[in-house]
Amino acid sequence: MGKKLAQASDHYSVFRRSRFGATRVSALALVFAAVALAPARAEAAAAKPAPVKAPAFDARRPADIIALLAAMDANAEILRKDQGQIFMKVTTPGGGFGTQMVGCDEVTGTCRAIALFSAFSSRSVNMAQINDYNRSQLTCRGIMTPSGEPSVMYAALLNARMTREEMREHVGVWQGCLSGFGEFIRDPVAFLSRPQG
Repeated sequence: MGKKLAQASDHYSVFRRSRFGATRVSALALVFAAVALAPARAEAAAAKPAPVKAPAFDARRPADIIALLAAMDANAEILRKDQGQIFMKVTTPGGGFGTQMVGCDEVTGTCRAIALFSAFSSRSVNMAQINDYNRSQLTCRGIMTPSGEPSVMYAALLNARMTREEMREHVGVWQGCLSGFGEFIRDPVAFLSRPQG
């Protein structure tokens, strides 16, 4: 009986050694497979192209202004360039206006300032009323064109630190100028008689 137990015990010990030996072999095989696959994964990762970063916005560049306006549903096109000035025509769903970039350098492709302007065909205001309008406004400037058409303008200096958001704010102020000057043209007396914020 004792001999049988010893034989059974030996059989069990051999079985255990065999089983755990197989487990160790399987684990080693997995490690070797992982090591073998690591270079392939590294190569695949290296083969992936790096994401292309959008070029930094520069408000001094006409192309960046055109792209900014396009994102605001406005189509801008360059009409002409003349002695450091770039003239654009801007079309929007609600109408159109002109844009002039000044102090432009052909070498760097940048400009120092921008002016947004629009002329109105109405001749219901005179120069005295235009002057009164200018006194009531902080940012918008009314002028009379040589042909006698009232016009409004908004200008801003440009620099390399100006962000898209800041330029959008300038365009927003300009939209306010257009709206306010339109009210002024329709009824200058009523417009000038109310407090201007």
